[in-house]
Amino acid sequence: MATDEDNKKQVLKEYGPAEEFMKDEQNQKLTSEIEKENTQLKEEIQKLEAELQATTRNSQINENIPETKIKFTAVENPESDSQFSNISYSCQVSSKVPYELQKGQALITFEKEEVAQNVIRMGHHHVQIQDVNVKVMASPVPLNSGVRFQVHVEVSKMKIHVTDIPDELPESQMRDKLELSFCKSRNGGGEVDCVAYDKQSRSAVVTFVESGVADKILKTKDYPLYINQNCQRVTVSPYTETYLKKFQVFSGVSKKTVLLTGLEDLQIIDEETVEDFINIHFQREKNGGGEVEVVKCSLGQPYIAYFEE
Repeated sequence: MATDEDNKKQVLKEYGPAEEFMKDEQNQKLTSEIEKENTQLKEEIQKLEAELQATTRNSQINENIPETKIKFTAVENPESDSQFSNISYSCQVSSKVPYELQKGQALITFEKEEVAQNVIRMGHHHVQIQDVNVKVMASPVPLNSGVRFQVHVEVSKMKIHVTDIPDELPESQMRDKLELSFCKSRNGGGEVDCVAYDKQSRSAVVTFVESGVADKILKTKDYPLYINQNCQRVTVSPYTETYLKKFQVFSGVSKKTVLLTGLEDLQIIDEETVEDFINIHFQREKNGGGEVEVVKCSLGQPYIAYFEE
């Protein structure tokens, strides 16, 4: 038995180093292959990065922004503190004035006002349309009144509009829940000044004490509202106020457009042909005309033409 043990030890002593050498050789070979693959991957990454940079450079538009001289015009005293905490926008709106172009009428618009006024002063004009000499009357376009007004929009930086509020609690409790939810700083909220809740429309206006809180909340379209340990999502949007100012009614007068009447008997000729002959006639200075922008006539059904400031 002792002899067998000695033989086993001798075999292990002889073959052990050989096996370890083979393992080391395999490990070195595997390591070499991995390093080779890493080198190839690095080269491919560098190549892709270079291509990406070249593509980015080609897609960029280099344009110098021209400098514009601006000047200080006036100082205005704010009517209220809200002007500092709101974003304001205003514009003027003027309504289009419609005119119904009846059968046998035409509208002709000139490039210059003085040409149109001269055509009106001359009154009657004889226009040759194919083999027919047509007598037309030039007059101002009788326009109806129009309206103009200013639209003012204020976007609050202290308030937000909340909608899609679940109808699960009495009005006073829901108001408290809204205040508690929107004052949580971990959700982007802050100290709430007041909550105006409308149960019927399932909406509310939340006013914060500090500016900037509303902007943080509005970065997302919804906000978590916790009711009875359940998380509901309500929709948040900017709070805006829109109102009108300086509403005025004005009498429309078109100084470049002339109304022509007397074309009722030209039914057999198409409208485009008539418009071409009218254009040719009034382009000529000897007929009292000038450069024409557009001509529109009605030989059948009426048309609606719109005039604007």
